[in-house]
Amino acid sequence: MAASSPQLPLALRYPPDQRLETFFSGDAALPAQLHAFARGQGGAGLLLVGAAGTGKTHLALAACAEADAAGRRAGYLPLASAAGRLGEALESLHALDLVALDGLDAVAGGHDDDVALFHFHNRMHDAGRALLYTARVAPDALPLVLPDLRSRLAQCTRVGLARLDDAGRGEVLRLRARRRGLQVDDAAIDWLLRRAGRDLSALAALLDRLDQASLAAQRRITVPFLREVLDPHDLR
Repeated sequence: MAASSPQLPLALRYPPDQRLETFFSGDAALPAQLHAFARGQGGAGLLLVGAAGTGKTHLALAACAEADAAGRRAGYLPLASAAGRLGEALESLHALDLVALDGLDAVAGGHDDDVALFHFHNRMHDAGRALLYTARVAPDALPLVLPDLRSRLAQCTRVGLARLDDAGRGEVLRLRARRRGLQVDDAAIDWLLRRAGRDLSALAALLDRLDQASLAAQRRITVPFLREVLDPHDLR
C-alpha cells in the first residue's frame, strides 16, 4: 500500500479490525510503545520480530492508521509483493513520515533488494523519518548479503512478539465478536479453538463467515450452530 490518498476515508486505507486498541497482547506496554512511535515520539526505527501468527502485520497496519490519524503521512508495503523489484516499490515512499515494511524474510538475501533497502533506510534515517520493519527472525539470522544493512537493522529498537496461548486467542476472538455486535457463546469459542486450529488469521476469517451465517439465520453462535454450518474442511 503506497502513500495514503487524502481523499480516501481511513477505514478504506487500513482494516478497521487492525488497530492498536484492538491488539491483544500479554505485554500491556506494547500498544503504548507503538502509539508513541507512530506519532513520531519513539525513535526512528522499530523492528517487530516474531513467528507467524504473532500479530506483526496487525501492528504494522495499526501503526500506519495511528500515524494517519495524527496527521502524518504513512505507507504500508508487504515486502513479499515486491520481492525482486524492491527499489521500484520503495521509490514512491521516500517522502512519507512513516513507512511500515512487512516481512523482511521475503526479500532478505536478494542482492538488488538488499541494496535498495539499504539505501532506502539511509535516506529515511537522514531525513528524520520513521521506519517500522517486521521479520520472523532477528537481523543476525536473516540471510542478508550486505553487512552494513544488517548493522542498520540491528540499530532499530527491537520488539519481540510471542504467540498467544489458547486463553489469549480466545480473548482475541471474543473481543472481535463484541466489536461486531456478534453473540458468541464461550463454549463455541472453546470449540473452535479445539477443532478449527490455532492460527489467529484463519480463525478471524472463519469468525467473519460465521457472522454472516448467524445474521442470515438470525441465531447466536453456539456449538450446535457451529456443527450445522461448518464443513469438514473448516476443521482440523
